[in-house]
Amino acid sequence: MRDHLVERLPRVDPARIDAMLVERCIVDRNGPIAPDAPFVPEEFLWFHRDLPVEAPVPFEIGVVHRDEHLVIVDKPHFLATIPRGSHILETALVRLRHDLDLPELSPAHRLDRPTAGLLMFVVHRERRGAYQTLFRDRRVRKTYEAVARHDPALALPRTVESRIVKDRGVIRAYEEPGPVNAVTHVELLAHRDHGAGGALARYRLTPETGRTHQLRVHMNGLGVPLLGDDFFPELTEKPLDDFSRPLQLLASGLEFRDPFSGTLRRFTTRLDLQAWTSYSAWAADTWVRQQDRKVER
Repeated sequence: MRDHLVERLPRVDPARIDAMLVERCIVDRNGPIAPDAPFVPEEFLWFHRDLPVEAPVPFEIGVVHRDEHLVIVDKPHFLATIPRGSHILETALVRLRHDLDLPELSPAHRLDRPTAGLLMFVVHRERRGAYQTLFRDRRVRKTYEAVARHDPALALPRTVESRIVKDRGVIRAYEEPGPVNAVTHVELLAHRDHGAGGALARYRLTPETGRTHQLRVHMNGLGVPLLGDDFFPELTEKPLDDFSRPLQLLASGLEFRDPFSGTLRRFTTRLDLQAWTSYSAWAADTWVRQQDRKVER
């Protein structure tokens, strides 16, 4: 069985597997298995994997609303919604379960790790399905704000429709010809010119669908990729402990009819986008990056 585990868990040091067997940390239905236990086909084994070393995300989660059934929070940039991959403790779910002492808390939907803003959690598991179904059936109106370059030639408002595909094992989603599966309404809220610093704009994005990276793909397709985007237009690597230049995308509004009370509920973020509130530095840096890309081309 030990050899089978070594083969099935290539990312785990074999010495660590040996130690776990000695420490009786790997169990089957009858209890801990011995280091020399024979291989048994179709057996079930359980063990707790070692937690990865995580860089603490130095931002607080703001509670926007809390009642006996729901918790609405403002998730900061760089914090994952749920445990996955190298993010376990530094996730919104784990933090909130601990800080609010709500062991059954679960998310009704998710936000990408780089995206900040409104995130809804359900307090008790028996109500989880009803609220998750609202998002699945697109009965929640979600609005976002974003900051990107201002293009005066871009006619807005407009509705962007395309086919977005996300292949398993590939980091970025992409557009391809075919039936439309992604729809986003794009509006210009304001723009600011800053001389040599170029011009930035604040946009409202209202998705009708929820494809992976949809808002980022659509804004990039319009020629105005979001500031701080490490995926579009170019994929760039960034250390997990680098919290500078967050993606300028904010989940700003949630609106839905409560499946239990029938009440129309609306929630608004308390956060702002850094590039808009600290405009000058971001605009100048954006202009420099644009000039660098022109030189590279």
